[in-house]
Amino acid sequence: MTPPRTLPARTLLTLAVLLTTLLSGCAVDRLHARRTAATAAAAQDHALNCTAADACAIASPYQDLVTQAARESKPGTPMHYVNLLDRGEDSLLLRVHLIRAARKSIDIQTFIFAEDDAGYLVLDELVKAARRGVKVRVIVDQLFSLDDIELLARLARAHVNFELRVYNPTFHKASTPPLEFAAGILCCFFRFNQRMHNKLLLIDGAIGIAGGRNYENRYFDWDDDFDYRDRDVLVVGPAAASMRASFERFWEHPRSVPLSRLRDVSARILSDGLTAPGYTLHTYRNAARVALLSQRANDADYIRTHFADQALRVGDVEYFSDAPDKFEDPDQPRDNQLSRHIAELLRGAHSQILLQTPYLVLSHTARREFRQLRKANPQLHILVSTNSLAATDAFYVYALSYKYKKRYLKLGFEIHEFKPFPAEAADLIENYATLGDHGDSDARYRKYGRAPLNRGGVRLGLHAKSIVIDDAVTLIGSHNFDPRSDRYNTESGFIIHDRAFAALVRASILRDSDPANAWTIAKRQRHGWLARLNNSISDLSTALPLFDLWPFRYASSFEMNPGCAPLPPGDPHFYDCYTDVGDFPEVSLPLKTIYTRIVTAFGAGLVSIL
Repeated sequence: MTPPRTLPARTLLTLAVLLTTLLSGCAVDRLHARRTAATAAAAQDHALNCTAADACAIASPYQDLVTQAARESKPGTPMHYVNLLDRGEDSLLLRVHLIRAARKSIDIQTFIFAEDDAGYLVLDELVKAARRGVKVRVIVDQLFSLDDIELLARLARAHVNFELRVYNPTFHKASTPPLEFAAGILCCFFRFNQRMHNKLLLIDGAIGIAGGRNYENRYFDWDDDFDYRDRDVLVVGPAAASMRASFERFWEHPRSVPLSRLRDVSARILSDGLTAPGYTLHTYRNAARVALLSQRANDADYIRTHFADQALRVGDVEYFSDAPDKFEDPDQPRDNQLSRHIAELLRGAHSQILLQTPYLVLSHTARREFRQLRKANPQLHILVSTNSLAATDAFYVYALSYKYKKRYLKLGFEIHEFKPFPAEAADLIENYATLGDHGDSDARYRKYGRAPLNRGGVRLGLHAKSIVIDDAVTLIGSHNFDPRSDRYNTESGFIIHDRAFAALVRASILRDSDPANAWTIAKRQRHGWLARLNNSISDLSTALPLFDLWPFRYASSFEMNPGCAPLPPGDPHFYDCYTDVGDFPEVSLPLKTIYTRIVTAFGAGLVSIL
C-alpha cells in the first residue's frame, strides 16, 4: 500500500520540477527571437489590395465629425462629439464600421479577446484593414485572450501592416495550461495577478471607443447562455490624443511582448517555416447574424441616422489611463491616474452619486472616502447598481459583497442588485429580431423574461462600470471601483463633464435599478432584543477574518409588490410595498449558496485580489 504521504510529496516534487523548468527558460533569447521574427517577416503577406490615399476606407459620417470637432476646438476650449453605447450589438456594429472606415491606423487594447464569432469577426476585419494599407496594432492581456498557437502563428505572418503584442505573458508563453497556471501563482503570485484591464479602440488617432467591453460574444448580446449588460462611450475630438499617448506607453513597455518572443508561438513559427499558410478568414457559427451586421456596418446612412446624428456636442472630455508598470509602484500619481481622479470626483459630490459596478467589494481607501463623504454630507444620496448572486459571473466576489452588506448600508448606500432575467430584456429581444434571429424571438422572450434560473435560458449580468455625480459629471471605463482595480490591474476610461450626457447615463443606471430589473437590498424586519442580539453576533462574525459562519444576516433582498410604486428602503412605507425574498433569490442550486457562504466565511483575506 502506498504510504499516505507519498502522493503529496510526489505532487510537490512535480511542481518543483515544473517551476524549475519554466523559470530556467522564461524568455526567448535574443538570437532565437531575431530568427523567429525574421522567419515570420519573410513569410508575411506584403501585398496591398488598395493603392488609394485613403486606403479604400468606406464612407463614414464620423469622419465629418472629426472635421467638425477639429474646427470647433480652440486652445483651452476643446469640443467633442460623444455617443453613449448601451446596447451590445450597437457597440460591435460601430466597431466594425469604424475599422472599415479607418484610413491610416487602428489601435486596439483589450483584456479579453475570445475565439468566437465576435472575436473572429473583429480579427478578420483588422487583417482586411491591414491588407488595404492601414497600420494595425493590437495589445491583448495574455491570461484570457487568444491562446490558439496556430492562429497566433498565422497572425504573426498575416500582413506586414498587422502586429499583435501580448501583455504580461506567463512564463513568456501565449497559452497557460492548468499546471502552468498553478505554477505562476506559486512562483510569482503578484506579478501573475497583475493584468492589463484597459479597453481601447482608436481609429486614425481621432475616433475612440472605451468602456467595459472586451472582444467576446457575451459583450455584444451574442452569447446563447450568458450576456453582459455593459457600457461604452464613443468620443470624437481632442481627447483621442490622450488615448494615443496611453496606447504608445503600453506598446513600448517591456511587458507588451511581440509574438516572436513568446516561447510557444516562436516554436510554431520556426516549425512552420516559410511555406506555412497565411491568415485565412473564419467561418462563423452564426453566419447569418454576422452577415446582417456586416451589411449594416457598410451602410453610411444607417450609421448617420442611428448614431452620428445622435452624437452629443460636448466640451470637456478627459481620458485617463494607469501606467503599464502600475503594480511596481502603485502609489506614484502617474501610475494610478484613474483611481486618483475617481477619488477627487467623489469628494466633489454635493447631492447624489450613482455608482454602477459588477462587483461591490470596496477597498479600504474607498470605504474611507465614503465614510468621510457621509460624515461631511449626511444628506448625500448614494445609489449603487450591482449584480445579484443569480446574475453575477463571479460568485466568490459576490460572497464578499454579501459579507459586508451591513457595512455598505451603514455608509448610506441604496443598493439594487440586478436580476438575471430583467424586464428590460424586452429591448434585447427587439435587437435580436433586427439582427436576423427572427424564428427564435418568442423563445428568447421566454428565456429572458419568464424562466427562473433553474430552467436555463440566456441570463444577463451587469458588467458596466460607471459613475454619475450631481447629474453633471460622468465616468465610464474599465475600473470596477474595487481593490483589484485600485492596486493591481491597469485601468482606463473617460470622464465627461456634460449634463446632457450625464442625464443619459443616469437614466440608464436608474433603469437597471428599477424593481422590474433589480432587487432592493434593505435591513431585515426584526424587532426586540432578539434582533439586537442577532445584530451583535452578526457584527462580531463579520469582523472575523475567518469563520464568519453566522447565517442570519442584517440585510436581505426585497421584491416590490404588485400595484406599488418604487420606494427607497428608508421610506416609512417600504415594508408595506416590498417582500423579503431571501439572501439569494432565483438561485436554485444549493451548492452555489453553500460555496457563497464558504467564501463569506473564509475569503476575507482575498478581498484585495478579487
